[in-house]
Amino acid sequence: MAVTDDGLPTWLTPVARAARTIAPEQLSRFLPPETGGRQAAVLILFGEGGRGPELLLMERAGSLRSHAGQPSFPGGALDPEDGDPVTTGPLRAALREAEEETGLDPAGVQLFGVLPRLYIPVSGFVVTPVLGWWHSPSPFRAVDPGETARVFTVPVADLTDPANRVTTVHPSGHRGPAFLVESALVWGFTAGVIDRILHFAGWERPWDRSKQVPLDWRS
Repeated sequence: MAVTDDGLPTWLTPVARAARTIAPEQLSRFLPPETGGRQAAVLILFGEGGRGPELLLMERAGSLRSHAGQPSFPGGALDPEDGDPVTTGPLRAALREAEEETGLDPAGVQLFGVLPRLYIPVSGFVVTPVLGWWHSPSPFRAVDPGETARVFTVPVADLTDPANRVTTVHPSGHRGPAFLVESALVWGFTAGVIDRILHFAGWERPWDRSKQVPLDWRS
């Protein structure tokens, strides 16, 4: 289970470089506790589509108890067979979950970086974001409609477009970056990680942070 940035397209070089140097506190204010938390991993998968570089996302089914209808990266909790949660476990989990959720072929994915572990307080997950290059794209779909409403790609150009960027306001008062793309509002953990990747890769464009979207109390 190797992680290498050899052979990456030039446009991904800034992301790979940022992954080697970024500190946890530069990604999120929610950092893992010293003990406890459920280990998980997500796959942040970059590919190239008809409009250039793009990112793979999925939308959770609206019937789920938690995070219903929320866009996210493919991913989930580590299983015992994934191995050591400190070393290769998150790599295997990210690819396994992506295959289970979206049907993609892991053989077409090159893992090129791992970001620092982050914490999702509402669920207690300690999440390792794994970076992938989709060098040989395969068909994808929502494998289990009971869990996933749809799987889709978002052009990076749309994520960096200031017109698609907003600040969400949770009923608790928490504010965070968000994206209005592909008929979806990408917010929360997923949007926070995307926002930081765009920033540290040097792709971020100035945007109006006063443009706010309130979140429903059930979110």
